[in-house]
Amino acid sequence: MSTCDIKIWCTWALAVTHEAGAYTKQKFNAEKTGGEPVIPSPNLDTDLVMVCDCLADVLIKAYKNPIKMQIDIARYSKLISPKNTGHNEEKEEKLLERCPPGHEGTKLVDKPATIIDVSGTIIAWYLPDALTRPPRRKSGRPPICWVQASKKCKG
Repeated sequence: MSTCDIKIWCTWALAVTHEAGAYTKQKFNAEKTGGEPVIPSPNLDTDLVMVCDCLADVLIKAYKNPIKMQIDIARYSKLISPKNTGHNEEKEEKLLERCPPGHEGTKLVDKPATIIDVSGTIIAWYLPDALTRPPRRKSGRPPICWVQASKKCKG
């Protein structure tokens, strides 16, 4: 492969990645706000659109499943620095005193969720199997989003 071929391929791959990301973002926002359906770019192939649709579905499920923690992430971030390696027990004790863990016990999270601090800021997204292909249900069948997309594709 020549240098020119590689540059063209990289440019194409970046353009498709950008369009896939934009489509996923638009679909997520439309689902979140109850907006109009989003039509994917004709530059995205059917398989990629199905993956983007499933990713948007997982993002929506996580968004609608917030887990609130009693921690102020902005305050915590001001107390730590890149020099905090977690290996200095004295510093870790002081940090723990000033910012105790923001939870009571352990919570098993087995479905998509967002972790939210006391101010409502999303501090983490838990997105199990968001990028696996094709996602499967316990029944072994593909989820509805894959089945519907496949039916549309066969037209």
